[in-house]
Amino acid sequence: MTRARREASSRPLSLVRRSFGLVQNALSLLLYGGLLLRLSPWAVAVLGLAALPVFLAETRFSEDAFRLFRWRAPETRQQTYLETLLAREDHAKEVTLFRLGPLFLARYRAIFAKLFGEDRALTLRRGAWGFGLGLLSTLAFYGAYAWIIVRTALRQITLGDMTMYLLVFKQGQAALSAMLAAIGGMYEDNLYLSNLYEYLEHESTQPSGKRSEGPNPADGIRFEDVSFAYPGAPAPALKNVTLHIPRGSKLALVGENGAGKTTLIKLLTRLYTPTGGRILLDGLDLDEWNPDTLRGRIGVIFQDFIRYQLLVGENIGAGDVDAFEDEARWRRAAVKGMADPFIERLPEKYATQLGRWFKGGQELSVGQWQKVALSRAFMREGADILVLDEPTSAMDAAAEAEVFQRFRSLSENRMGIVISHRFSTVRMADEIVVLVDGAVTEQGTHEALMALDGRYARLFNLQAEGYR
Repeated sequence: MTRARREASSRPLSLVRRSFGLVQNALSLLLYGGLLLRLSPWAVAVLGLAALPVFLAETRFSEDAFRLFRWRAPETRQQTYLETLLAREDHAKEVTLFRLGPLFLARYRAIFAKLFGEDRALTLRRGAWGFGLGLLSTLAFYGAYAWIIVRTALRQITLGDMTMYLLVFKQGQAALSAMLAAIGGMYEDNLYLSNLYEYLEHESTQPSGKRSEGPNPADGIRFEDVSFAYPGAPAPALKNVTLHIPRGSKLALVGENGAGKTTLIKLLTRLYTPTGGRILLDGLDLDEWNPDTLRGRIGVIFQDFIRYQLLVGENIGAGDVDAFEDEARWRRAAVKGMADPFIERLPEKYATQLGRWFKGGQELSVGQWQKVALSRAFMREGADILVLDEPTSAMDAAAEAEVFQRFRSLSENRMGIVISHRFSTVRMADEIVVLVDGAVTEQGTHEALMALDGRYARLFNLQAEGYR
């Protein structure tokens, strides 16, 4: 995609422009060639052959330049990433405190030196061959000029003919050079466009579902023997997961990092498709749901939510694109997400620019950003599935307790899924599921899991011990 984006905007237009230029110069060359044939067929042969060496050299080095461009895409992306680390304010504190600046800058310079060295070597080779072959072409052309002058001196052609032939030969040389340059440029454009064609031909799975409702709305969500493996991963992220979330119930997912909790949510939202088993909503397989209808029913906040460099209200409105600029909806969602009190203290309230990328931008604390993201999840007032993936990791204990009490009251008739490492939070759920290496190992209420005295009970007691 990087290779395609870098050239896709300019190469198609260049190809069209060169095509018109090729036709124009070809017509001119036919006219000039007809006039030169009256002088001698050798004049036409010299005109054609003298321009070929430079054309062949340029074509050859265009291919070399394209291969260089294609091979260096990973290095270019790495260079861009290092520049982001060095220049973006959200990386500044760690880069400064850990003294990573000189290290990243040295890597950036090393990549630059490597790329510059390759470009310089190609330019020198291209220039040397172009100069040598161009010199041969120039000598051939001047030889033709001298031959025309000699024929005039021998009175084989008149002085007027000499003037005409010299002018025609010069214009024919320019037309032929332009035509060959257009052909070489079209060849180069086509090489670069092959990146775009390759990208467009890349197979991707397109959702084909059309349904907007299921046969059994009271059934809720069902995961039936669901498995999923990321491409190239040595082990599956989820293995034979079977769950049922009835309408109106709250489910908590517990497990170590990498246990598959967030992957489960991404499968539910159709960001990924299960590699085994199936997921049903209201008794209908997710594959049969219209993706927009399905996602419109889900309000979700991920732990790696985006901090948009937009207005406060627009950051909240991003949760429902149909109400992106609806200020009344912003305010209602902010009240539910507990963001309204601090937003009212901002200079322009809901019209305050967030982030430091643009003039007048205000930066929020991590906890305030989480409240904005939580409000974003409440923007979808018609959503009957609410998903909170580590929504309170940067909040204090009091704010966290209030968030989940409010979550329960606001989602009383909705299905709720909570992912959290804080067991004081998850014990509020109707059912708790423990995931280990992508598989369900324990499942039940808080009291049932404590009585089981398994992994959940050990982790709960371990965490509780830290508060004693």
